[in-house]
Amino acid sequence: MIIRISMHTVLAATAVAVLFVTAVQAGEMDMKSLVVKLGFDRVPDEYTCEGMDVSPSIEIQGLNATSMAVIVDDPDAPSATFTHWLIWNIPPADVIPKAIAKSAALKEPFSALQGTNDFGEIGYSGPCPPPGKPHRYFFRVFGLDRMLNLSAGATVADLEKAMQGHVLQKGEAVATYGR
Repeated sequence: MIIRISMHTVLAATAVAVLFVTAVQAGEMDMKSLVVKLGFDRVPDEYTCEGMDVSPSIEIQGLNATSMAVIVDDPDAPSATFTHWLIWNIPPADVIPKAIAKSAALKEPFSALQGTNDFGEIGYSGPCPPPGKPHRYFFRVFGLDRMLNLSAGATVADLEKAMQGHVLQKGEAVATYGR
């Protein structure tokens, strides 16, 4: 028995294979990407050292993970990247509400742990740059495959190390602030 395959059939099969691989890759890219929204481009005074210095609300879209971690930092600080907030073991949610308490182990509005920021404090400490050019503040959200075995009060280096190999998704929002 002789099987004849036309060039048209080979090209069609190749096109289907390419479309399938492209769709899988696009799906993987989409799955790893989170949409993070703050509702502002310039950090309002309420969330800075000039105001109440409370954490802003953070909206997260597309989360498909066991837990979340958030790192807020300023890469424009004079000496090096300056960390303003570390929080992890946040249960999946569409919104992290504003004004999260500055305690190491949270029970409300959800259970989570917070680390020591570069001010040497636990919890969120908002933008407080020196006078001059506005700084950028990155609100990075990570979707993780598990809760982290990391003690409250940890540093950003500790958190980043604990997250290695466990990040399923990530996204960020950037806002500026200057004085």
